[in-house]
Amino acid sequence: MTKPGFLSSPDNYVSFFNDLKQRIRQAQVKAALAVNQELLLLYWQIGKEILERQQAEKWGSKIIDRLAKDLKYEFPDMNGFSRSNLKYMRLFAQSYAEDQISQAPLGEIPWYHNIALLEKLKNAEERLWYAQKTIENGWSRNVLVMQIESDLYRRQGGAVTNFAYTLPQPQSDLAQNLIKDPYNFDFLTLKEGAQERELERALVDHIRDFLLELGVGFAFLGSQYPIQVDGKDYRLDLLFYHVQLRCYIVIDLKMTEFEPEFTGKMNFYVSAVDDLLRHTDDQPTIGLILCKSKSKTTAEYALRNLNTPIGVSTHRLPKQLKDSLPSIKQLEVELEAIISEIDRDKSPSVLEDSQLALDSSKQDENSP
Repeated sequence: MTKPGFLSSPDNYVSFFNDLKQRIRQAQVKAALAVNQELLLLYWQIGKEILERQQAEKWGSKIIDRLAKDLKYEFPDMNGFSRSNLKYMRLFAQSYAEDQISQAPLGEIPWYHNIALLEKLKNAEERLWYAQKTIENGWSRNVLVMQIESDLYRRQGGAVTNFAYTLPQPQSDLAQNLIKDPYNFDFLTLKEGAQERELERALVDHIRDFLLELGVGFAFLGSQYPIQVDGKDYRLDLLFYHVQLRCYIVIDLKMTEFEPEFTGKMNFYVSAVDDLLRHTDDQPTIGLILCKSKSKTTAEYALRNLNTPIGVSTHRLPKQLKDSLPSIKQLEVELEAIISEIDRDKSPSVLEDSQLALDSSKQDENSP
C-alpha cells in the first residue's frame, strides 16, 4: 500500500491523527481479547456440560468420541472440536470456576496456552502465575512451555541479594523478582573444565537464548566491556542495561563456588559504572555474580554490610557428554544380554565380534 504523500496539514492535525491511531489499535486489542474470552467461555461451558451429563446421566467416555464426530460433521470448517480438545475442555471446566475464565490472567491468554498450563502443571497457583507472566512478557506457547519445564516459578527471585537495604522501594522488590537462582544454561555446549572466558563467549554466541533466560527488559551492551579507573584498564565480563529498572547491570561469571572476595571485585565494578556510565536519570547500578555453586549463609555474610546492590546466584550448565555415555559396566551387561540371546545359534563369528567389542571397551576405559 502506498504511503500518503506529504500534504499541508491544519493546526493540531498530527496530534489528532496520532490519537486516532492509538484508539484504533486499542480497539483492535480489545476486540481480540473479547473474541478470545468468548471462545474460552464457550469451551468452559462445553466442558462443564460434558462433566454434568457424564455424572448425572452416567454417560461413558465414548460420548466424547461421538460428540467429536457429530460436531465435526455439523461444523466441518472448525478445528476446535476434536476428541482431544473436548477432553481438554472437560479438564478446563474441572480446573477453574466460570468467573476465572472471564478475568485476567486466564481470560487474556490463548486456548493453547491454557492447554499447556493444564498439561504441565497441577497446582492452580502456579498456573495463574505462569499465565500472568505470559501476559507481562508476551510469551509464545513454546516459550511458556520452556519456562515451565525450567521451573521458573521457583527460580524467580531466588538469588541471595542485599537489595532490600541498598535500593529504594519499589526498585528493590522489582530487582529481587528479576534475579533468578539458578540460571539455566542448558542451551550451551561446553567442554568439561571450561573456564569463565569460555562460558562468557558461549553466552555471547547464544545471546538470543541468554536474553530469553535473563528475562524481559535486558539490553546487551557488550562483553569484556572496557572501563578505565585512575589510568588503569579493567574489563567487565558482561554489561547490560535494564529498560524497566532503568539501570546498568554488571554480570561477573565464575566457574567455581562463591567466595566472599568476589563481592569486593563486584563492588568496585558497580561503583565504577555508577561514576563513569550512569546518567543522572538512571537508577543505581546492580551487580550480579553468577557462580557454579554457593553457600547461602556465606553469600549473606559477604553482602551484609555492603552499600552497593549486589546479588549472588548460580548457573546450571548442561551435563557433560561423558555423563550421557554408557559406562563399561552398562556395556558389559548389554553385550552379555546379546551373547546370551545368540548363544543358542552357536554362531562363532558373532560371539567373537561381541567379545572383541567388550575387550575393546575395557581397553578404552583403562587407557589414559
